[in-house]
Amino acid sequence: MENKSHAIGAGAFVLVVAALVVALAAWLTRDTGEHRLFEISSREGVTGLQRQAGVRYKGVTVGRVQSIALDPDVVGNVRIRIGVDDSAPITKSTFASLGFQGVTGLAFIQLDDAGESKEALVSTDDTLARIPMRPGLMSRLTDQGAGLLTKLDDASQRVNQLLAPDNQKKLMDAVDNLGQAAASISQLAKHADQANLPALSKEASVTMKGLRETSDRLGASATSVGTSADEFKVMSKRMTEPGGTLDDISQGSEALQATGQTLNTTLVPRLNRTADDTARAVRQLGRAVDAVGDNPQSLLIGSGAAVPGPGEPGFEAPNRR
Repeated sequence: MENKSHAIGAGAFVLVVAALVVALAAWLTRDTGEHRLFEISSREGVTGLQRQAGVRYKGVTVGRVQSIALDPDVVGNVRIRIGVDDSAPITKSTFASLGFQGVTGLAFIQLDDAGESKEALVSTDDTLARIPMRPGLMSRLTDQGAGLLTKLDDASQRVNQLLAPDNQKKLMDAVDNLGQAAASISQLAKHADQANLPALSKEASVTMKGLRETSDRLGASATSVGTSADEFKVMSKRMTEPGGTLDDISQGSEALQATGQTLNTTLVPRLNRTADDTARAVRQLGRAVDAVGDNPQSLLIGSGAAVPGPGEPGFEAPNRR
């Protein structure tokens, strides 16, 4: 009966300690600040966004996501309810977009302000103000990627058409005609001193006609090449101009790199310290449980005085039989 009472006491002690640890964690992670509630209605998917996800105003965390559900007012939209600190300057020109945290794929709400209005956006408990949602970087890349691939496909087809065997044959024929025209002019120069002027005039007329046909063919080929070059130039300008596809990809890569550096410099050391503290707490708890298991009565009467060892006052040698 005494052993059972000691076991019940030890179990109760462990339960009390666990409850205190949970209460301490809840107290440390509590949010005591006051928040203003706003709503966001998104027509795009919010994959990766969860409750308690961060809300950032120009990169600074100012709140959390309270709830995510289908919008009852707009069919097909998603309603996101967020809580924002009073310190965040939410105005009527503030807009929201969906951001992603590095390689984790977790999403957060990014708030920004176009600066068009300085009037504060007022939200009450009865009527929550709505912040407009704009497409993020990934959505813009997806929308522009389809059109860019279509233009690249059209350009490649035109280049293939320009370099088709028939067009190559026409170019070679034009070169041959130029060679024949040069040979005819050379023969005309050699026989210029002869008196057969009508024959020379006829031959020169034939030569000029061949040159004219050759020039027409070269002009048509040059026009086709110029059209393809202009299209390539326009497409390249759209890709490389500020705010274009390459610029957006570069900004996205810089954002991913900055997020990775932030994770390496802040989150990973904190996780390591937390893991070390947890391991020490588990080892101490294990030693305490072992001590209680070896001497359960220590919970009620204490561990008692240590038995003196050899050479210490009060040491008694065990009886030998």
